[in-house]
Amino acid sequence: MTSEAAPTEAFVWIRLPGQNEPVVAGRLARVGDLYVFNYGRSYLGRDDAIPIYLPELPLRLGAQPPGAGLAMAGCLRDAAPDAWGRRVILSRRLGRRGREVDTDTVDELTYLLESGSDRIGALDFQISPSRYVPRQATGATLEELVDAARRVEEGLALTPELDQALFHGSSIGGARPKAMIVDGDKKYIAKFTSTTDVTNVVKGEFVAMRLAARVGLDVASVRLAVAGSKDAILIERFDRMKTPAGWCSRAMVSALTLFGLDEMMARYASYEDFAAIVRHRFTSPRRTLRELFGRLVFNVLCGNTDDHARNHAAFWDGEHLSLTPAYDICPQPRTGSEATQAMLITGNDRMSRIAVCLEAAPQFLLKPDEALAIVARQVRAIMAAWPTVCDEAALYEVERNQMWRRQILNPFAFEGAPPELAEPITAAGRI
Repeated sequence: MTSEAAPTEAFVWIRLPGQNEPVVAGRLARVGDLYVFNYGRSYLGRDDAIPIYLPELPLRLGAQPPGAGLAMAGCLRDAAPDAWGRRVILSRRLGRRGREVDTDTVDELTYLLESGSDRIGALDFQISPSRYVPRQATGATLEELVDAARRVEEGLALTPELDQALFHGSSIGGARPKAMIVDGDKKYIAKFTSTTDVTNVVKGEFVAMRLAARVGLDVASVRLAVAGSKDAILIERFDRMKTPAGWCSRAMVSALTLFGLDEMMARYASYEDFAAIVRHRFTSPRRTLRELFGRLVFNVLCGNTDDHARNHAAFWDGEHLSLTPAYDICPQPRTGSEATQAMLITGNDRMSRIAVCLEAAPQFLLKPDEALAIVARQVRAIMAAWPTVCDEAALYEVERNQMWRRQILNPFAFEGAPPELAEPITAAGRI
């Protein structure tokens, strides 16, 4: 790490609903091992001020330490970079050594202040309470971004131009190489292949996201692109809206924040608890519960076992929560037949089986026949859409075979479930 002193504070700026320009909301300061937040008096005096998130940070004067077991309020930590962004920042600070350094050697305030300003949600972090200076990227082609991501993974130095271009996406969560791009009136997250990939993960995510849309789930729009000889998936950002006056943002919180957990406690997150939060705090709870149950079922059917609590999120408007479109749905490799979901489904059971989902259905206010109908419709829709979606992804036959009945509609998913759910697959034979 460089010899410069670590920052002791950062000012939290927020883009209020419908507004293009951010305003300062308060100050985040390190106090021992904790990060304590205070709203500014000027913000509290605004007629349009909203809490950054309730119940974590209510609109009131005074120091607000994080909740029990947390080092920082979850709604603020949601805006911090995760594994990939931290590697980009370490590359900027430490050059070639960035790949070798433990990301925990740099403090959270540094990551907040050195990541890109166009982060997910409505927050940003600045060194000044009065002057907002966005940390933005210079223009770069998709091919240049792919090359820059590869160099970071390999621990190679970047040119100043590529360094600045890749830096724009350093605030995005997740561990995979990625960047942010703008195309007209839309913004996208671009995900690239990794040097460690043994299968085509990019196309796998595209296929799963397209299938999720085909079964009727609310998912982010995606498209495939080719940069040089590498595939990239472009995911349209649903937290940004282009207006005549500029870009507006939508505030978001992760499910991890809804649970009041941090990464070390994420294994305790469950769909059962998520459903309870939806019942009590979300708008349109019945419709939302049906959507959430559909996402759970689809994750099991498509082999997405990386459905951890940061891969679920809600919009926050200062009073109400509403489910965001689904994202980060990607079939995961498995060595055997059995698999488990990242979040518990019901009780202490996280086995990737439809039978477990059906057991949890009452928590989603679904009757047994309703839950069965959702599963049956998804199975039929996946089977019907599979050839077309594979063609959209230009999957080779060997790639299709690697996914079909291994990740997509794996037989383990149907163990213990009513046999009629798997009958259409058995009757159709191998596709």
